[in-house]
Amino acid sequence: MKKFLLGTIGLVALGMAAPASAADLRARPAAPPPYVAPIYDWSGFYIGANGGWGQSRNCWDFVGVVAPIISDGCRERSGGLFGGQLGYRWQAGTWVFGLEGQGDWADLRGSNVSLAFPGLRNTSKIDAFGLFTGQIGVAWNNVLLYAKGGGAVTGDRFHVNTTVGNVLVATAQDQTRWGGVVGAGLEFGFAPGWSAGVEYDHLFMQDKNTTFTSPTGAFFTDRIRQDVDLVTVRVNYRWGGPLVGRY
Repeated sequence: MKKFLLGTIGLVALGMAAPASAADLRARPAAPPPYVAPIYDWSGFYIGANGGWGQSRNCWDFVGVVAPIISDGCRERSGGLFGGQLGYRWQAGTWVFGLEGQGDWADLRGSNVSLAFPGLRNTSKIDAFGLFTGQIGVAWNNVLLYAKGGGAVTGDRFHVNTTVGNVLVATAQDQTRWGGVVGAGLEFGFAPGWSAGVEYDHLFMQDKNTTFTSPTGAFFTDRIRQDVDLVTVRVNYRWGGPLVGRY
């Protein structure tokens, strides 16, 4: 009899414990979702501003009517620049491709004493330039390393003055030059839609015969060769291509 009572008590205890255990299981909170690491997407349109420093090298050669071409010396001119850019990028895996247009105001001015005519000083100035380029790069999440290349255009001014008294001797018409550009940059996405970076560009501008006219109506021709180096800091705002989760 005693064994029967003990067995009955045990079964009742187990029956009471089972619902409590099931309730405990149902009350447990769900496991937290796995961590989702953000991926920075470089795809989309962007607009931005840039500023920095540039240096242009010009070589002048006097072109005589009957005499051979005479070297008139080279000069380097440097100064500041400021402008903006507008472009579009699309990302495929870690590869990023893009198209961009850039326009800047510049003050790259320099002069030197003429080798052919030591009493004269030749002055060159770039006051604006534009770049139209394609890009290809590799992205490491929010860091982008890219190369670029395409066409370039510069706005140039040239004039000749005396070394004594700085009297204007001759001027050339404002000149538009077309050439090519290659460059590279490193850009960092620091917030959704925002990025900043630094870029270097080298412009290969065409040689061009330039006619100078004096106030008296006399004229002469110089062949002017030009190339330009640019270093800029850039800030862009991009729309499109939001952050995407990766498990």
